[in-house]
Amino acid sequence: MTPPASTPEHTASARARIESSFVRQGMMRHLGARVVHVEPGKVQVALPYSDKVTQQQDGFHGGAMGALADIACGYAALTVAEPGMEVTTVEYKINFLASFKDGELQATGRVIRAGKRLIITQGEVTHHAPDGKVSDCALIQATVAPVPNKVIPT
Repeated sequence: MTPPASTPEHTASARARIESSFVRQGMMRHLGARVVHVEPGKVQVALPYSDKVTQQQDGFHGGAMGALADIACGYAALTVAEPGMEVTTVEYKINFLASFKDGELQATGRVIRAGKRLIITQGEVTHHAPDGKVSDCALIQATVAPVPNKVIPT
């Protein structure tokens, strides 16, 4: 199963589905992340530099990079999941390439193969400096599973 053809209607529907889910992501809200771009099989999210996302040397923390990459891949998978389904990460492997201060991180997740039980994704995290320079930060491969949509009651 490959990602569906990108039509304006499908893209708008996928964006609404992602935005609806994203606002329930307490961690992403806490860190200040936002959705940048959504299309079938591809999602991009961003995370601005702040003291909430740093490690002891004041660079972006690997945990923040990993979380952002995981979210991008998970939401890319959600764009191809059946209606009424959510997704959950089964596993991921990430390679950290560099850490940066200031600017923002952008993570892009892409669906490589969408099956009924597993969705395989890949993604990258890039750093966008205030001067406009873009640098590679991390690469991820993630396996995501569609699951029934069961919002946990509060």
